[in-house]
Amino acid sequence: MRGRFGICLLIFALIAAVASDPVHAQNTAPKGKPAGSKGGGAVAATAASDAPTALKAAADALGMLRGPNRIDAINTMEFWGSGTSYSGGQAYKTDYHVALGYDPPGMRVEIKRTGAKGGAAERILQVVNDKYSWNETEIGSGLAGGKGSATPAAGAFESRSLQLWTLPYGAIKAGMAAGEKAKLSVENGATVITFPLSGQLAGITLKVTLGAKSLVTKVEAQSDKPTPDMITQTDYSTYADRGDITSDLQFPGHIIQKQGDKIVLDVMIKMDDPNNPFLIFPAPDSVMSAGK
Repeated sequence: MRGRFGICLLIFALIAAVASDPVHAQNTAPKGKPAGSKGGGAVAATAASDAPTALKAAADALGMLRGPNRIDAINTMEFWGSGTSYSGGQAYKTDYHVALGYDPPGMRVEIKRTGAKGGAAERILQVVNDKYSWNETEIGSGLAGGKGSATPAAGAFESRSLQLWTLPYGAIKAGMAAGEKAKLSVENGATVITFPLSGQLAGITLKVTLGAKSLVTKVEAQSDKPTPDMITQTDYSTYADRGDITSDLQFPGHIIQKQGDKIVLDVMIKMDDPNNPFLIFPAPDSVMSAGK
């Protein structure tokens, strides 16, 4: 009896030693979830075994997932910045204001700019919503009598829509919507997710690069239409909570956008409002009657 009792004690001791061995504990972590990792953490993103896991880690790191069920609660937002925009080989000192929504998809970009050598200030209002795109002279032009004018800009629809989906939040939403078509790879030590867009942007492929903390650092767009405005690269850096009211949403402080091989925008973001501000982008009758 004593012999059997001694053998049992020895077995229990060996089991306890193995269970407390940190190396063994690491090696037995579930696939795709290393021991000690959390949703949105750097380890979760870089060691992710599939694209959905990496996309969820990125959404969590950005602060898109809210509530006990961790659902994407980001729909509308605004942000403001300043810097330099480039057009026709000229640099412009630029104030930059964007209002956007994802359901339905719509975006208004307001640019106030002056040339590098001064001159009169210029205000540009570019809008895209659902299947329409147009230019405004005032915010809400064409919706109320006597308030500005709205001019259809059908040829700009795809490039303006692409801006919406190449923002960090749009890129993650589009990647999740791509489902099994989203593919994961590692390039130069960084997690990369590649997937096609669909609907009116079919033929465009997005390539999203995640940094060490699962934040989106670069979004590249490739198109089967060889035009510079559809081949873009946007770099994002210096993330922080930039809202007047704390929201825990991480927003990039520096945005650099290229079309083809030329920089078209380089702005520092001052503030954002991600708390689903009330924004509407109805297309005026004059735009709808002219078609897309």
